[in-house]
Amino acid sequence: MEIVILSGGSSRAALAADAVEALVRSKPDAVLGLATGASPLPVYEELVRRHERGGLDFSRTRAFTLDEYVGLPAGHPESYREVIRRDFTSRVNISEANVLGPDGEAADVPAACRAFEDAISGAGGVDLQLLGLGTDGHIGFNEPGSSLASRTRIKTLLEQTRRDNARFFSSQAEVPHHVLTQGLGTVLESRHVILLAAGAQKAQAVRDLAEGPVAAICPASVLQLHPHVTLLLDEAAASSLRLADYYRHSYDGKPRWQGL
Repeated sequence: MEIVILSGGSSRAALAADAVEALVRSKPDAVLGLATGASPLPVYEELVRRHERGGLDFSRTRAFTLDEYVGLPAGHPESYREVIRRDFTSRVNISEANVLGPDGEAADVPAACRAFEDAISGAGGVDLQLLGLGTDGHIGFNEPGSSLASRTRIKTLLEQTRRDNARFFSSQAEVPHHVLTQGLGTVLESRHVILLAAGAQKAQAVRDLAEGPVAAICPASVLQLHPHVTLLLDEAAASSLRLADYYRHSYDGKPRWQGL
């Protein structure tokens, strides 16, 4: 696990975008894993800028989203299918047919989850997965207590998660109680994971993720088992890390040609 601590949000976004750009330019049919939420937004803005000004071409790229609310109709402004479309995919030249998420409207939820897993496998797996981090250590909608080997499935949201997400709805009462999410085992099969976290409210979750035990109480801690994970943090999110000085020293001395 590589931990990069930077003070500016734009620099973190630029580093993540560098990794995406290098992948897409070397492998035009790359498979991206896309997360919603505040953390990846600056990355999407930077990628849109590079598409518009630098000709970064997503025409052959495929993408899978992490999760989806259960029961929100197609086109609902807060369905993650619509959020990803609005924030990123409609602003670059990735085909709408090449972007797939879990089907939150499926009549047969287990079958829909299996079909989504099959689609990821059929695409050859995810090359680069972007992630945010919940204040309780969740990634995707894998709440604390999730199986570390879990696959795409239905989950019930913690009330804290519903409170955190209420800002996107008119009220907390409108936030669905259930979601479909890629499992932790699914995420672990991505070839490269980039997780972005900012703010003091994420500091404990970051420490549990990076320096705590691998345990279901902090689902993101499963990333310690992944061979290629990059954490992009601001100073506040990194403020509880015991080895923060070591992480800074390691990154400062890293050969630039390595990339992330």
